[in-house]
Formats: sequence, structure tokens, C-alpha cells
Amino acid sequence: MLSTLARAATRRPLTVMLLWGLFLLLGFGLGTGVFGRLSDDVPDVPGTESQVAAEHLDGLDPAGDSITGVVEAAAVADPAVRAEVRRAVADLREVAGVAEVPDPYATPGTVAEDGRALVVSVTLEGGLDDDAEEAAVDDAADRLHGIDGSAVSGVHVSGGPLLGQQLGERAQEDVKNAELISLPVVLVLLLVVFGGLRAAGLPLLVAVAGIAGAFLALFGFSHVTDISVYAIQVTTMLGLGLAVDYALLMLVRFREERRHIPDVVEAVHRTVAAAGRTVLFSGLTVAVSLAGLLVFPSTFLRSMGLAVAAVVVVDMLAALTLLPALLTRFGGRIPPAKARPEEEGRLFARLARFAARRRVAVLAVAVPALLVVALPVTGMSINLGDARQLPKSTEARQLYDAIEAHFPPGTGVSPVTVVLRPGTDTATADRIGAIAGGTTVRDLPGGTTVLELPAGGAADGPAATELVERVRDLRGDAPVQVTGSAAQLVDFRQMLADRAPWAALTVLTGIFVLLFAFTGSVLLPLRTVATTLLSLGAALGAVVWVFQDGHLAGPIGAEGLGALSLTAPPLIIAIAFGLAMDYELFILARMREARERTGDDREAVVTGLRRSGRVVTCAALLLAVVFGAFMTGGFSPILQIGLGLTLAVLIDATVVRMLL
Repeated sequence: MLSTLARAATRRPLTVMLLWGLFLLLGFGLGTGVFGRLSDDVPDVPGTESQVAAEHLDGLDPAGDSITGVVEAAAVADPAVRAEVRRAVADLREVAGVAEVPDPYATPGTVAEDGRALVVSVTLEGGLDDDAEEAAVDDAADRLHGIDGSAVSGVHVSGGPLLGQQLGERAQEDVKNAELISLPVVLVLLLVVFGGLRAAGLPLLVAVAGIAGAFLALFGFSHVTDISVYAIQVTTMLGLGLAVDYALLMLVRFREERRHIPDVVEAVHRTVAAAGRTVLFSGLTVAVSLAGLLVFPSTFLRSMGLAVAAVVVVDMLAALTLLPALLTRFGGRIPPAKARPEEEGRLFARLARFAARRRVAVLAVAVPALLVVALPVTGMSINLGDARQLPKSTEARQLYDAIEAHFPPGTGVSPVTVVLRPGTDTATADRIGAIAGGTTVRDLPGGTTVLELPAGGAADGPAATELVERVRDLRGDAPVQVTGSAAQLVDFRQMLADRAPWAALTVLTGIFVLLFAFTGSVLLPLRTVATTLLSLGAALGAVVWVFQDGHLAGPIGAEGLGALSLTAPPLIIAIAFGLAMDYELFILARMREARERTGDDREAVVTGLRRSGRVVTCAALLLAVVFGAFMTGGFSPILQIGLGLTLAVLIDATVVRMLL
């Protein structure tokens, strides 16, 4: 297969480049439409109790979504402010698609006790189509933002479908800024590595193809499943990073082949046969690592697994087809590697010899050190998160901060919703209703009753999740279901616990088969998995220490949130595991070649590390630059994923691959 791809790329290089050019136009034209199709419904898991109950309520009482506005002023009771707010309320009631807008001055709890803020809630009609809902949200938000006057100090509007829209716009802005930061830095580093603009520019062309592939894959999947706002940053940064990695590996090998082979086409064929095999297996191992996400019934995790795997495949194909075509046309102008290969990688050769001589000492120091860094994982907690995950410049965060500043704790927090289906006995209903003070009761058509239990604290905090568990313990065999944010979190955690062993088995089996096919060894895959788990645990432990416990969070623009975003751990584990396999294959390929030539195991290890150490180090550094650029957006889940992947890559490429 590789020889066929190489022949196609070298015989018809212009055709291959033209086809990839059309792909780029599709990606940056049609594919960017995904930014308007993003969802923030991350915790939904089809078939869980919370989801079934929510769908049951929607069928009985299809209420529309709502958006919220907070008006801040020196005194909201000021006649001028009151008049302006009431004019806005009257106008909002006339907006097409708006069902209800209560008068905040006549509704208990909507005016802050300090008299400096009030909440305006806008409820939309149920059953609106997407266009009608979008128009109603835009019109309502514009009218709320239009509340002004000398006494009004600020108006913040978010929530409901508007939150998803704001997050999508933020994701688009973050991706653009990250690309503007990372691409020039990556180009400079590639110039340092290759010493020439032509060689340095080719990986960037492959990287652009990876970004286009990310957009196009996400746009395609958005027509069959929900695509999370997190998907844009994660797939784009991985697509960019892996494309540079694969192109770097191929270019380094091409320059080495050119040292002995003057014919460019023959050098391209040999490059694809050698480094192309490594890229192929590397792409497959990353894709298999992400296949573990498909085991989970979560729509979010499955869509992320499919989308990121698709991007990896695009990067792999670009490295195996587009790059050989570019090398065929322009490779003759790229200088070959230095004439004396024995002088290359002397530092990495010394590291390999040191580790071989001091095996026990290296193990005794490195393994405990990594285990200590991984220790915080034992106390890891996940939650849905709130607006504190967003940068302070976003309007949703500003609304959250305004409510926190002016209203009592728990204001606006969703209650635990208990659905009592027909057949629930009165005694059970009474016991559940008595759990929390301030329980409200609603009767719906068909004999269904809804209890809303205030939990106190955050909607997905410990008090709320404990309340969900208590209700489920009390109900016995009664037809009672619990839904709401806390119930979603409880069900998501249970889903992770139930499916994680199967996901791990799927990934480990696939990785073992691929590594066995690559090396012909049974022990090497086992050793690779064990050492990879060390680097992965250390990276995840550092993320917990920073984002959950709050240590050193400030310098990277974050804050301790008491828990990680529920999206971060599964994505960090899946992606970091695949990236670690990436570097393992880079190194093993060279060791395998050296062993086939010499038959000496120890010398093969030294030679393999000497020939691959520079590539692996440069690739890890380039990936770290890409991940770091995406962390500038300030969105906490992306910060968590970015830091986790950066540390996993750096730890794996240094301590693990160079020493352990």
C-alpha cells in the first residue's frame, strides 16, 4: 500500500496537490460552518435515568428555553432605571417567539438585596424551529442590551441557546488566535531544525491540511450528532500538532536518504517505505487510542472520538500523499542531511548508554518521582462546571459574576427535579418531598407530578449530587425518576465507571496488536503500555493539582475549581495515550532498523535513540507550542486538556522515552 501511494504521489504530483487544494477549499469554506452548529449539552447520555426523565417532561410540558439578563446600576429602584427596565420588558413581550417576561420589580427574588442589580428572565415559546428560536433570542438579547441610561452601569445577557452561541463565537475566536500564535512560532522552530525556508514550510502546508480536515470532519459529524464547543479547539490543536510531527519525521528521513541517493524520486520512495511505515502505524495507534471513546454511550465522547480519529487519519494521509508530492516537485532544492551521521545525536547516545549502565538507578529515581507527581489523581473529582470555567471577558462569565456579587448563594441554581410517574404512592412522595426545605410541586397532564428540591450550593455540587442519591435510595420500587444537572452528573460518573474497563480493554488490545505487528515482539508492547501509564498518570496528577486544588493556577489564567471538567480526564487519557505511542514508534522504528543491521540489542538501543532522539524532542516541543497556543484562550476545560497533553508529551518524550 505504501509503495502504491508513493508511486501515485511521484508520478502525478500536480494532480495530488490539486486534489489536496480542493480539500483545503472545502475545509476552510464549507467546514467552517461548524462554528454555527456547536452544542454545550456535554453531559447528555442517551438511555440514562436523567435523560429519560428529561425527555418525558419535555413530552408532557414542552416549555421553551430561556435567557437571562442582569442589569447593574447604582440603584435599580431609581425612577429612570425603573422606567427603562419596564419599557424593555414591555418590548420583550412583543417579540415574536417570546412566551413570558415577568416584571422583575413585582417578582420576588429578582431584585438584589443591595439594590444594585436585578434579573430579567425571558422565556421562549416551546416548539420553535431553529430559525425562529435564533431570531427570538437575537431580538430579545438586543433589547436587553439596549437598556441604558446614566444610572445603568452594565447589562449582561446569556443563558439557554444564547450561551451555546456565545461559546461557539468564543471557540472560533480562540482557534483563530491560537493559529496566529502557533504557526509563526512553529515556523521559526522548523527553520532552526532544518536551516532553510523550503524544508520548514512543507510541514506547515501539511498542518494547514490537518486544520482543514478538522473543520470538515466536525462539519460532517455535526449533521448526524451534536458537536461540543470543546471539539473545535481539541481537534484543531491535535490536527495541527500531529501534522507537523508526521511531516517532521518524513522530512528528516528524506534528507537522510538524499545524503546517499541523488535521485529525488527514489529518495521519496525510500522515505515513504521507511518513515511512511512509522507514520502509518503511528496514525493507526492514535486512532485506536481514541476508539476507546466509542465504548461510552455519551454522545459527546463518541462524537469527539470519531472527529479526532478522522483528523488523525487526514494528517496521516496528508503525510503519505501530499508531502511526497511536494517533495517530488520541490525536494531537489532541500539540502541533504550532514555528511557525517555518526556525529548526530551524540547527546541522545550518551543518555542511552547511561540508562543501560545505570538501569537500577534510573528506575529507582524516575519511577517513584512519576508516581509522586501522579498521586493527586487518587483524589480526582469531576463536575459539569459553571461559568467560572469561562474567561472573565465572556458575557456568560460576567453575568455569573454579577449574580455572585449581588445575590445570595444559590440564586439561579437549577433544583433537583424528581418525576413521580402515575402509580407512585403518597407515602413515597411525601418522604421525598420532605428531604429538602422549600420543595415545590407541579402537577402535569397524565397523572405525572414534578417535585423540585432546592439543593443549596452549585447545581452539580456535593450537596446536590448527595440529594440525588438520597432520592434514589428512598424511592424503592416506585416509578420515580430524578433529573436535572446533578442527576446528569451522577449518571455521567456512573457511565464512566461502568464503561471505563471496557474502553481500556479495547484500547490496550488494539495497541498490543499494532505494536506486535510493528515489532514482532510480545514483551515490547507490554513494556510500552506500562511506561506510558506512568507519564499519563503524572500529567493527569499535575492537572488535578493545578485546576482542582488551585496550586499555580493563577499564572496560566485559571483558578482552582474544586473539580475537573468532566470532559477533561477521558480526553486527556485517550489522546495522550495515542501521542505516547507516536513517540514510541518513532524510536522503535530506528532501533528495529539498527538491530536488523547489527543483531546487537544494546547497540541497537543506542543507535536507535541517537537517530530518533532529535526528531522526538523537536516533535514534542512543537506539540507543546501548539497546545500552549490553544491555552491562551482561557477556557478552563481547554486549559485542562492543553496542560495535560503538554505535560504528557514532554514527560513521555524526555523521562520515559529517553531514560526508562
